[in-house]
Amino acid sequence: MSKANLLDRRAVVSQLLKDRKGAIAVGGLGASTYDIAAAGDHDRNFYLWGGMGGAVMIGLGMALAQPTLPVVVITGDGEMLMGMGSLATVGLQKPANLSIIVLDNEAYGETGGQVSHTAASVDLVGVAKACGITNSRAITTMAEVADFATSLQDVTSGPRFAVAKIDGANLERVLSSRDGTYIVNRIRGSLGHSPL
Repeated sequence: MSKANLLDRRAVVSQLLKDRKGAIAVGGLGASTYDIAAAGDHDRNFYLWGGMGGAVMIGLGMALAQPTLPVVVITGDGEMLMGMGSLATVGLQKPANLSIIVLDNEAYGETGGQVSHTAASVDLVGVAKACGITNSRAITTMAEVADFATSLQDVTSGPRFAVAKIDGANLERVLSSRDGTYIVNRIRGSLGHSPL
């Protein structure tokens, strides 16, 4: 994909979360968490600060625990590469309410912008399909982002997986709370549970 055709990361995340209703959003390490916060802080945002590779597994756990609620994981290519084995577990468990979208800028943005494996030989859509996530696709246009966003509310036909090739813009960091206990208790409260 040429640089001219890359999607704006903040526009992608904003579109995904625009009509989120009661969806839980899990952000992977780094920029995807900043993008979720930039789209608007929400009681059901789970910001991952430093657990690289864990976003999909956290999303899977939430999806299995809350099967009537949509759960969306928004993460980056570097974080997904580190947690690639989680796709096998998602493919095995097949949570119908889980959607995963990878914002792929083909770089490890949090460690200096080194080129990631997705710039060369790794096809994350192919990996997801091989792991049993049959509803897996590449997203190349904002119309496709809007279509994927609409499917997020469907809690009966997942899991869903998508990769959006995004630009490598170094955007302002929009910081939410970094207090893990606060974040967990806020989500628990929004779901009607007592704090830990």
